[in-house]
Amino acid sequence: MGIFSRFADIVNANINALLDKAEDPEKLIRLIVQEMEDTLVEVRTSSARTIADKKDISRRIDRLRDESEEWERKAELAISKGREDLAKAALLERNNAQEMAEELQNELNKLEAVLARLSAEVSQLQEKLNDARARQKALIMRHNTTSSRLKVKKSLYETSTDDAVTRFERFERKLDELESEVESFDVGRSKNLADEINDLEKEDQVDQQLAELKARVKKRSASGVNSNQEQN
Repeated sequence: MGIFSRFADIVNANINALLDKAEDPEKLIRLIVQEMEDTLVEVRTSSARTIADKKDISRRIDRLRDESEEWERKAELAISKGREDLAKAALLERNNAQEMAEELQNELNKLEAVLARLSAEVSQLQEKLNDARARQKALIMRHNTTSSRLKVKKSLYETSTDDAVTRFERFERKLDELESEVESFDVGRSKNLADEINDLEKEDQVDQQLAELKARVKKRSASGVNSNQEQN
């Protein structure tokens, strides 16, 4: 009863509904496939035994029918010899054989009905098993991809934006401190000859730029005066 009960549960199960509810679809699909394979093996083994029983019953029915015919032949022989008592006894034996054959035939009919239903259910289970096997790899790949995405999402949300900004500001502050420490080495340091000459060169450049600027201004001023005189 256990085999057929589990078998019916699997045949009637909605695999997609099971996967939607599963915490670990990858594990569940493997279990479903394994359960289907195990059940098919058990059911086919049971079917083989039932088929063997069917053949045995069929042979017993054939023997009983042959026996019934033989007792009827003997009853006819007894009547032909005027032995009604023997004919009556032979008919009783014939009737017993017929009754036993009928009982076995009823049992055989039930077995055939069970085998017919079982054959249909095995076909259904085989289809589901083929479907599950075909989808197993795709489902596992989809599950792995979804799990990876979930890990990334969790990683992003576990670190809040405020925390990230705070860490960034601390990093900037650390850089400022390092730069200030580098600059502090130049504070109070006496200029060497090269520095002083560089300063003189920079000062000459500024003086030259200033003289050029004065000349341009003076030229523009003189040009403006001449223009006014011509107009007057």
